[in-house]
Order: sequence, then structure tokens, then C-alpha cells
Amino acid sequence: MQDQNLGVFGVFALLSVLAVGGGSAVLPEMKTLVVETHHWLNDDQFRDIYGLGQMAPGPNMLMVIVIGYHVTGFLGAFLAFFGFFVPAGLISFIGSRLWDHFEGSPWRRALQDGMAPLVVGLMIAGVIAIARTAINDWATLALAVGVFLGVAFAKRVNPSLFILAGGLIGLAALR
Repeated sequence: MQDQNLGVFGVFALLSVLAVGGGSAVLPEMKTLVVETHHWLNDDQFRDIYGLGQMAPGPNMLMVIVIGYHVTGFLGAFLAFFGFFVPAGLISFIGSRLWDHFEGSPWRRALQDGMAPLVVGLMIAGVIAIARTAINDWATLALAVGVFLGVAFAKRVNPSLFILAGGLIGLAALR
């Protein structure tokens, strides 16, 4: 159990420092580590926990707490939370101090411009990782496209309602 706790902390601390642009950017690596490397979850469990994180209020990456809890209980939940949020928080704090110090520097603008496509690419990789576990036939593809179109074009409707509707349709299809 001790090794598992250290493993949970280590995995999420590593993901924390790799999470350039937010937690969604590390979803593919999180899935690889949690599902394929350590076998703490299977594809369906990972997809379901991710979906729960999207629906629950607050930051969607609180899903790491659920994963940690699944592995070793309350201590695992705490270690996953601490490992994922504290290193990134410290790096952000120190980085923001340096960022403000170099205001007006030409390299600051160049770095900012260079990071934008990287972050977008990492987020797209996260979408692909989740889509590979969630879309497994024509019905789930149609449902995913429908939810995407609803979120993209129905600007006055809360996106959570489309996700909830997709979940309810998927649940109804299972019966």
C-alpha cells in the first residue's frame, strides 16, 4: 500500500509539472499512466471519472481526487490532490513573479506567442484521448457530434445541459 501511495503522488506530481495550459493538456498522458502503465483504472472507468469531472462544479481536474481514492482510499485522494495542484501552484506563483518582472521584454511576447499553439495542440490531444474511449460505434459518434454541435452553436444554452442530455441518451440506450 505504501508503494501505491508513493506511486499516486509521483504520477500526479509529474503530471502537475507537465500541465502547460491546464490539466486538460495532460489527459492523454494521465490516461496512459493511470490505465495502461499502472492499471489503476480501465478505459471505461477513466472515461466515466472524466465525465463526472466535467459535470461537477469546480475545476474539472478534481477528477484526480477520485482516481487517487480509487487506488488507495482517502490517503490516495489527498496525495493525488496535493501532487497535482501544489507543484503547479508553486510554479505558477514563481512564474508570475518573474513574468511581471520582465514586463515589456521582447522575449516575453515571443514566449507567449510560442506557447499558444502548444497549449491548443495539447488540448486537442486530450480530446482525442477521451474520444478514443468514449466513441466506439456509430451511435456514440452521432451522440458526440450532436453534443459538439450543440455546444459550438447554441451559445445561449449552458454546455452542461448538452453533456447531461448526451449522458441521459447514452444511459437510455443501455437499457
